[in-house]
Amino acid sequence: MTPTRTTSAIVGVLLFPCVAVAQTAVPACFATAHSMTPASWHAPLRAPQVAPMSGLTLVREIPLPGPANRFDYQSVDPVSGRIYMNHMNAGRTIVFDADRGEVVTEIMDLPRATGVLAVPSHHLVYVSAAGAHAVAIIDDRTLKVISRVDGIKFPDGIAFAPESDKVFVSDESGGTDVVIDAKTGTKRSTIALGGEAGNTHYDSVSHCILVAVQTKNQIVAIDPVSERIVQRYDLSGSDHPHGFAIDPTGRLAFISCEGNAVLLVMDLRTMKVVQTLKVAAEPDVLAWDAAWRRLYVSAESGSLAAYWLDGATLRPLGEVRAPHAHTVSVDPRTHLIYLPLENVNGHPVLRVFKPIS
Repeated sequence: MTPTRTTSAIVGVLLFPCVAVAQTAVPACFATAHSMTPASWHAPLRAPQVAPMSGLTLVREIPLPGPANRFDYQSVDPVSGRIYMNHMNAGRTIVFDADRGEVVTEIMDLPRATGVLAVPSHHLVYVSAAGAHAVAIIDDRTLKVISRVDGIKFPDGIAFAPESDKVFVSDESGGTDVVIDAKTGTKRSTIALGGEAGNTHYDSVSHCILVAVQTKNQIVAIDPVSERIVQRYDLSGSDHPHGFAIDPTGRLAFISCEGNAVLLVMDLRTMKVVQTLKVAAEPDVLAWDAAWRRLYVSAESGSLAAYWLDGATLRPLGEVRAPHAHTVSVDPRTHLIYLPLENVNGHPVLRVFKPIS
């Protein structure tokens, strides 16, 4: 590296050359009016898959603690093998050990716990405590709340942008995305969306944060570096899009629309909807198994639907009926599917399924 030349007009003061320190540039969000896929990006080679058999097999039914009321989002931490399940109307997060098949503990005092995200690189778990208008930050080693970020009207979905080390939280009724510094646990900014915020996710290829703006029927792209909206994309055929999942390497987004009970497939190369599927009423949470190319769609009306991604087309693999099947997660290591149910014979239970391969 070449030293920076310096001069001084002050006699008797010795100035040493400044040496430039190499820093890794944080990639900016790539989002044009018609694409969220850089031209230089190429999909990794993937072995062809044989069409799987339809159906899901119930593996276990596990009693869960707490009252018989609503669950919301889940977050799978493949590093620890834990699944964090928000027991929304009980105001707590259930910590479930997927390897041992048992509940570890409940994290209390999280009123109306909605969104949840484990960030293993920081040993932290973020929980949207909507009833307290706050995001609780939990140490995953002690499973204790260590701090809170207040002043968020109705926090919901949560995403983490690793390169910029920032957490993005949907403020649903506030119509914003709130940015939290992962190092300090403090609020950095509030990004106005112009409508109610649905779920929020990070796309590792475009390096953008995506938010479903449900009252505008749009997906919005945010640059995590500048913390500003860079593009808006209208969702053809949507009504109140809320939940979604991303297949980064396939360059697809799967979007559930609560208002008209459809599942949209959007091509992130063209930002156009390429498939529309009718699903059960009140669809919300989706879970994506990247290795097995399976998508699971849960609906409050009482259905868990399974799909296989054949190229860029979703093929139905059947469904199971379950009361208030609002939320679903999948363990990428075992491909098991986790479906917590609020009320089965007066008690909450966890049903664990495996796909028929």
